[in-house]
Amino acid sequence: MLVGINLKMFNWFVFLAWLFLATASVHAAEVSPIGLWKTIDDRSGEAKGLIRIREINGKFEGKIDKIFPKLGDDPAPKCEKCQGSLRNQPVLGLTFLWGFTKQGDEYQGGEILDPESGKIYQAKMKLIDGGKKLEVRGFIAFSLFGRSQTWIREE
Repeated sequence: MLVGINLKMFNWFVFLAWLFLATASVHAAEVSPIGLWKTIDDRSGEAKGLIRIREINGKFEGKIDKIFPKLGDDPAPKCEKCQGSLRNQPVLGLTFLWGFTKQGDEYQGGEILDPESGKIYQAKMKLIDGGKKLEVRGFIAFSLFGRSQTWIREE
């Protein structure tokens, strides 16, 4: 009888230890913006493209992986209004966000290029909805004066 109780307690302990370790590993896996994101235009609500975000030397950057042109749009647009080395570069494959570092629960200190206007803005990003969405805000000088888009994680 004493052996049966000890075996039950041992099995119960093993189960609780397994449950604790499984839960701890899920919480230890930190969600990050690394991955593929579908951009949603904040004005029209339409999908505009896919952005691949990666981390290089502790900083996050994003390239345009795919574009969804509207009927009649150039299927292979160039960044005609961009300045310097970005001028007339193909939009597809363009690194258009860069320099972000994790600061608390946000990714800050980065910049984002608007390929349509050629303008570069200060920007910050924040994961929301458990990492399923990414809020991206571009602004001039102060975050208060800017625009936000919410992107949806694809992978």
